[in-house]
Amino acid sequence: MRISNREFSKRRKDLMVQMESNSIALLSSAPPSVRNNDAEYQYRQNSDFFYLTGFAEPNALLALIPRRRQGEVVLFCQEKDKEKELWTGYILGPDAAIEELGVDDAYPIDDIDDIITGLIEGRDRVYYSMGKDDDFDNCVMEWVKVIRSKAKIGSHPPSEFQVLDHLLHELRLYKSPTEIKLMEKAANISAEGHKAAMAHCRPGVMEYELEAELLYAFTRNGSRAPAYVSIVGSGDNACILHYDSNNAKVKDGDMVLIDAGCEYQHYASDITRSFPASGKFTPEQKAIYEIVLESQKAAIAEVKPGAQWDAPHNASVRVITKGLVKLGLLKGRPAQLIKSEAYKEFYMHRVGHWIGMDVHDVGDYKIDDHWRLLEPGMVTTIEPGIYISPNNTKVAKKWRGIGIRIEDDVLVTKLGNKILSVGIPKTIQEIESFMSTTAV
Repeated sequence: MRISNREFSKRRKDLMVQMESNSIALLSSAPPSVRNNDAEYQYRQNSDFFYLTGFAEPNALLALIPRRRQGEVVLFCQEKDKEKELWTGYILGPDAAIEELGVDDAYPIDDIDDIITGLIEGRDRVYYSMGKDDDFDNCVMEWVKVIRSKAKIGSHPPSEFQVLDHLLHELRLYKSPTEIKLMEKAANISAEGHKAAMAHCRPGVMEYELEAELLYAFTRNGSRAPAYVSIVGSGDNACILHYDSNNAKVKDGDMVLIDAGCEYQHYASDITRSFPASGKFTPEQKAIYEIVLESQKAAIAEVKPGAQWDAPHNASVRVITKGLVKLGLLKGRPAQLIKSEAYKEFYMHRVGHWIGMDVHDVGDYKIDDHWRLLEPGMVTTIEPGIYISPNNTKVAKKWRGIGIRIEDDVLVTKLGNKILSVGIPKTIQEIESFMSTTAV
């Protein structure tokens, strides 16, 4: 299952329709990233570039030129080099790129300085992602300087530069049927990882052993990388929102919070589950878990066409605040506690974010300072949580060090919503039953 060339072509056409007349858009591939000395991280293409090309190689540039008679889509990429391929693997090359990627023209990246100025010259506007890559910013300015230096002999340099991001990211916000299938596949693979980690968990295991179960399941099922650094936090570590050391020993009585998701063919998943290391919830853990689960259900119910983006968050806040009052962890009237944001001592983040090619995906949350309305094809995480710091002396000791978050990926459909991340134990009964049957 892959995105077809027809869909990539449609994306490029949809973007060019929105561009001003007599303009050009320039997108650069992601540069390789050095891990240490001369060793690089595994290469991952820039999401915007891949969204428009499906091309995963570095050292490339895409130019989109609406209504150019000689061809609207021009790619610059690495030339075929048998000696280099011996060391780093297959290179597509310009000739094959035209047929395999469906572009109009393709040239060697080493020839870009000689060709790109001719493509930019005579255009009134240049669209590109300004301010994200200093090297690319400098390249664009150098190309424009070359054109300006010839103005006296009739050269026509661009007079306007516009940020490409907004136009492109609004397209990426709405997922196609194929994109949704890829995200479901990513979520299904991630579910296997979560179940493997849950099954392997017991007091005395190291957090990184649970992470290893996740990564093994991801890779075994066709994912080459996690979508983000996995969080495996036990006990007090579960109260650290972005904990990723994953090097503590899981103790009897701990809650374990795992926030992990794989990437599959450039599409992310993002899932969190919380469960007791022993396989059995204590009364306090159960009480907090039930509040978080109820708040997630309430938030998911608000994911539907026409709802404001913050409706799911507000629903989660209402349930969590009322639940904390009922347990005596907050004191006062829920409405007033919500107004004063007293709940943020225990629930300090928003309920979700866009997800797609990036785990924190692109797309505006507000339009003209108003929360945007949800529409079919959008995908958001729903991830409420309660975190009771081990240092919180305002609550009884029995509550301290409990950190619980429950997260799923939710698609907005025409009639409501669809949870993409299914198949992982989530209710208290499901978790305890699963862990009892998989106990070593």
